[in-house]
Amino acid sequence: MSRTVRWGILATGGIAASFTTDLLQLPDAEVTAVASRSTASAREFADRFGIPRAYGDWASFAADPDVDVVYVATPHSAHRAAAGLCLEAGKPVLCEKAFTLNAREAGELVELARARGLFLMEAMWMYCSPVIRRLTELVADGAVGEIRSVHADFGLMGPFDPTHRLRDPALGGGALLDLGVYPVSFAQLLLGEPDRVQADALLSPEGVDLNTGVLLGWDSGATAQLSCSITADTPLTASVSGTAGRIEFPRGFFYPEGFVLHRPGREPEEFTVPGRRDSLQHEAAEVMRCLRAGETESPLVPLDGTLAVMRTLDAVRERIGVRYPVDAPAATPA
Repeated sequence: MSRTVRWGILATGGIAASFTTDLLQLPDAEVTAVASRSTASAREFADRFGIPRAYGDWASFAADPDVDVVYVATPHSAHRAAAGLCLEAGKPVLCEKAFTLNAREAGELVELARARGLFLMEAMWMYCSPVIRRLTELVADGAVGEIRSVHADFGLMGPFDPTHRLRDPALGGGALLDLGVYPVSFAQLLLGEPDRVQADALLSPEGVDLNTGVLLGWDSGATAQLSCSITADTPLTASVSGTAGRIEFPRGFFYPEGFVLHRPGREPEEFTVPGRRDSLQHEAAEVMRCLRAGETESPLVPLDGTLAVMRTLDAVRERIGVRYPVDAPAATPA
């Protein structure tokens, strides 16, 4: 692949605009096409960002020979269809989180990508942050000893009208998939897939979770206390506590500018990385690095890790009673 990587953007919402804005600041990236189910929306987006081609249908977009990789930014209810179509057309894909609505859909995409030898990555930008990468290095080096507890939360106050997508089961509504995916991914980045999952939630009349608490447990003795909400503005903080120290993140742990390491008998150590804390460039740069290196998976955001997070999200939904139309039918009692 040449130095310049040609991107296609599938969807025209807020996150697509943010990603495109950051992407165009990279000297070795360009955007050659955008697609939406609406030709007018695609054209407006293309005019806004100076993109040469706008498509009102996904299939024509996926067949564009001048697109090297696709960024899927649809609501997560459409991720399986959108990413699957692009993979079938031979395009590498960066797909927004939550990766899909459930682990079955996620497994289908991973199986398809691996069978075709194509690059696929979840757009978990937190994993690509230089600050989070420094965190994992310190933990691996034993800076906090053996991890015993992880705390993380992500909540928005709302309110969200019953007609909003966050309240619609068909669109994967609820706090868990939109917001809870961050705390769960944070905990599993450090501890892997949990051995036990407990959860409780306040559900909406439509049947999606409004406020959810999650307790994860590992055979090592570690636990994670996580929460997400679309009814309360929570602190948006995180901490990692171990047998030799503690790491604390300020508000906005999922796009951090730094953290503080506390160890007995030492002054607190502050770790920061210069640059915009909310930049999406890090994940875009990682995708382009992988494509040039011929890698079909990113070591920073491995597909097996994405699948493990989706299994945990499924387990949480099972325990709180949230089901989506695409889920397999519940078993009938004997």
